[in-house]
Amino acid sequence: MSLIHTCVSRAFNLFPLYMCRSLGLRFSEENLGDFAMPALHLSLVGLLLWFSVAGLIVLPAEAQTCATRKFSNNKLFQHCSDLPTLSSSLHWTHDADGSLSIAFVAPPAKSDGWISWAINPTGSGMIGAQSLIAFKQTDGSMTVRPYRLNNYQSVEQKNLTLEVSDMSAESSGGQMMIFATFRLPANWTTVNQMWQVGSTVTDGRPIIHDTQTPNLNAKGTLDLVGGQTGTNTGGDSRIRKRNIHGILNAVSWGILFPVGVILARYLRTFESADPAWFYLHAGCQSSAYAIGVAGWATGLQLGSKSKGIQYTTHRNIGIALFSLATVQIFALFLRPKKEHKFRFYWNIYHHGVGYAILILGILNVFKGLDILDPAKKWKSAYIIVIAILGGIALFLELITWAVVLKRGRALKFG
Repeated sequence: MSLIHTCVSRAFNLFPLYMCRSLGLRFSEENLGDFAMPALHLSLVGLLLWFSVAGLIVLPAEAQTCATRKFSNNKLFQHCSDLPTLSSSLHWTHDADGSLSIAFVAPPAKSDGWISWAINPTGSGMIGAQSLIAFKQTDGSMTVRPYRLNNYQSVEQKNLTLEVSDMSAESSGGQMMIFATFRLPANWTTVNQMWQVGSTVTDGRPIIHDTQTPNLNAKGTLDLVGGQTGTNTGGDSRIRKRNIHGILNAVSWGILFPVGVILARYLRTFESADPAWFYLHAGCQSSAYAIGVAGWATGLQLGSKSKGIQYTTHRNIGIALFSLATVQIFALFLRPKKEHKFRFYWNIYHHGVGYAILILGILNVFKGLDILDPAKKWKSAYIIVIAILGGIALFLELITWAVVLKRGRALKFG
C-alpha cells in the first residue's frame, strides 16, 4: 500500500509543477509540495476509505411489525418473527407432538412473482430444501405447491419428504401469504429455514430469483420452542468475499490503472520528467496488476462455490483483463530500446493493449456494481471518481497539446 501511495502522491505532486514550468512560471517543487502533499494525502485516504466502507455496507431490511399482523381467517399463532431480509415475516405454532403450523408473509419481487418458505432437514443451504412456493395462477387465484430443491438451476414440483397439510395461499395489499402445517419428528426443537421471493412465473413454473445481498442472506435457524430466529454465517461469509472482490477490483482496474495511464500519457511530454514518469507509470501499473490479480482470484473462488450462479459477461471480461494485463506486464521485459526499428511497433501494441485494459476495467467495475447492488450513492461515488479522472485527463490533454505546439513553433522558427 505504501508503494501505491508513493506512486500516486508523487505523480499528482509533479503534475502542477510541470504545468507551471511549461507556462513559464517559476515555482519550486519544494514549495509546491508544502501545499499539495497534505491535501493529496487526505484525498487519497478518504477515497480508499470510501470504497472500503462501500464494500462492507449491507442494507438493512425495511422495518416490520409481525405482532400487529391480522389474518383474514382470524388464525392466531404462538410466535412471530420479522425476518432480517426481503421485508418478510414468519408466524408459527409448534405443538409437543411435532405439529408445526406456519404463516409466511412477504411481498413478491414483482406483482406477478412468487414467494417461498422452506425447511432443509439436511443442511443450511438451498440444496435439499423442502419448499412451499405460492404465486398467482393465470385466472388470478392464488396457489401454493410443494417443491424440492435438488440443484441451483431449477426446482422440481414434487411431494415433500416431510408430511405437510392444510396448504393455502392468499394475496392482499401487495403481499402474499403461505399457510401450511408440517409434521416434524417430535425431538426436533430447531430447523434450518429458508425464504425467498421471485419476480417471474412462466407456465406455472417459478423462475430463479435474484442473487443480490438480501436474497443470499434469506436463510437462518428457527427455534421452534423458544420462539427465536437466527441467521447462518455462511451467507455473510460469501457476502464479505464478494465485497472484498469488489473493493480490490474497483481500486485496481477502476482507479489505479487509469491513474497509471494518465501518468504515462501526460508526464512524458515534459523532458524534465524523463525517466521519472516511466518509473511512476510502471510502479502504479504493477501495483494495479498485483491488486487486480488478487481480486480476480477471489472472483474465481466465488464462482467455484456458487454452483449454478453465473455472471457470464462479468466473468469473461475479468478473464480478458487478467490475460491482457499479464501479457502487458511480461512485455516490459521485451521492450526494444528507443532507437530500435521495432520500438515503433511495440509502442503501438503497448498503447493499444493498455487502452483496451482501461476500457474493459472501468466497464467491468460497473458490471460488478450492478451485481453487488450496493446503495446507489456508492455507484454515484465511483462515477464521480471516473468523471474527475476524465476531467483531469482532458485538462492535461489541452496542456500537453499547448506545450507540443509551442515546442514545434520554437523549433520551426529557430
